[in-house]
Amino acid sequence: MLHAIIMAGGSGTRFWPASRNQQPKQLLRMTGEASMIQATCNRLGDLVPSEQLYIFTAKHLVDPIAEQLPKVPRNSIVGEPHKRDTAPCIGLAALLVQKNDPDGTMVVMPSDHVISPESVFRESIEAAVALVDAQPERIVTFGIPPTYAAETFGYIERGTPLPSTSIKAYEVVRFREKPKGKVAEEYFDSGNFYWNAGIFIWKAKTVLDALKKNEPEMFAHLEKIADAWGTDQQDAVFDEEFGAIQGKSIDYAVMEHHEEIVVVEAPFNWDDVGNWQSMARLHGQDECGNTHLGEVLAIDSNGCIVRGEEGHLIVTLGTQELIIVHTPDATLVADKSREEDIRKVVKKLEEGGLRHLL
Repeated sequence: MLHAIIMAGGSGTRFWPASRNQQPKQLLRMTGEASMIQATCNRLGDLVPSEQLYIFTAKHLVDPIAEQLPKVPRNSIVGEPHKRDTAPCIGLAALLVQKNDPDGTMVVMPSDHVISPESVFRESIEAAVALVDAQPERIVTFGIPPTYAAETFGYIERGTPLPSTSIKAYEVVRFREKPKGKVAEEYFDSGNFYWNAGIFIWKAKTVLDALKKNEPEMFAHLEKIADAWGTDQQDAVFDEEFGAIQGKSIDYAVMEHHEEIVVVEAPFNWDDVGNWQSMARLHGQDECGNTHLGEVLAIDSNGCIVRGEEGHLIVTLGTQELIIVHTPDATLVADKSREEDIRKVVKKLEEGGLRHLL
């Protein structure tokens, strides 16, 4: 059976002040009427029933997520007591899947991407599952054809194409970290690199065997958690054993060591919604290059991204290349070229004891 694992533990600091600790990016509406995590669940359609869905998040976000996803069983929303990156999260998910379905297949995905059309996404997942079924030790991931030399994405280098597949699929040569300018341009110009979408399909057994081999200490802690799952000791063991794990990404723990990895060229539209400037891609721009979300009056303004609350008018006059975000208790005005420094704002607020604004 196919099981879906949605990773929803991010803090979304680059979307401050809209994104906060209690309501990070994945709980916000970035496009349409659904929040990002609601859209991610909706995208699965009938591909995975709710009882075969797990959502992994931070412990303090379990209640807000449960409120947004009333059809998901409460015990399927797993609140991690400590932040330990993606490998422990995925490893525990695989153990829980294997408990009920020893031959289970997993699709693992982030909660904060925008993907369309949904029907093409589901067809792509089914095709990827078929590739895993054909070779159970295989790991399949999705690559996004790059449209520019991005420095903010990891890359996948493709190799030999797979014969006789219904979708474009290639052997993976290697995974590459986020590159700097010239290297990013080389990747883009070569035509052999994809952006790493962070979506994986594999057998639960495959990823568990890989973790047991490459990260035996981590695996031992995860096994203790899984053994206690569903007992009255679950929370205590989860806290203690998960806290003892040294955090590591799934890329370092598994993907860099595994031999049988295939990348599928994504036939769907994809955006990781990584910062405020992605709003221009998702919502479009007016004739002056502005993107307006909410009630905005722009006069002699160019290249601005403005987001406001309902019932509050924002007027821009003679502004250029700014990000302006208004919320009831905080307003951000930033030069677009300094967007990555929004994280510094969050750090300063934390250092200044202004946690109520985080």
